[in-house]
Amino acid sequence: MPPAPPKVEAPQPKPAPKQLYEWHSKDAKVSHIEIDVDAQIARFYSGGEEVGWSTVASGIATFPTPTGEFAVIEKIAAKRSNLYGKIYDANGKLVNSDARYGRDRIPPGGRFVGASMPYFMRLTYDGLGLHAGPIPRPGSPASHGCIRLPKRLAPVLFRNTTLGTPVRIIGSTPGYGGYITVDAPAPPGGAG
Repeated sequence: MPPAPPKVEAPQPKPAPKQLYEWHSKDAKVSHIEIDVDAQIARFYSGGEEVGWSTVASGIATFPTPTGEFAVIEKIAAKRSNLYGKIYDANGKLVNSDARYGRDRIPPGGRFVGASMPYFMRLTYDGLGLHAGPIPRPGSPASHGCIRLPKRLAPVLFRNTTLGTPVRIIGSTPGYGGYITVDAPAPPGGAG
């Protein structure tokens, strides 16, 4: 009888972190933010001191979060995407849970409802920003390009971040090309 083939164990998925974020200071004003899309981690600084960190969910491969140097150019506490969301029919029945406005058909009498993006902090005029949102698999991208933050941390970061706060995004995704013109008009909405 030939020997049994060696047992090959399937790779185990990465365990989810026990906590999604830490905030070390009640009233620390954030002077700059660094986000690593490869590690799916954001770090928040007040001067040279790290005052918190967070697991994030950045853009998936088909909607990557660009790398580069940005700044918070707008803050909206109760924001909805004008591009991504859900489509309902005339009776209120959900017909598309991952719709893109302008691409997916809205049935007669139906409506498009943009995805909720609470505590939105815009980084570009074409919709990139940070906001509260689901992080379904910590350590893995999950968004349409924005940087999602844990629901409980987002209002703290929103409150402690001002317009002009620098945000550096690093990682292996494509760069944004340095585009950001403070004088450009901001369109309504954001990607999410």
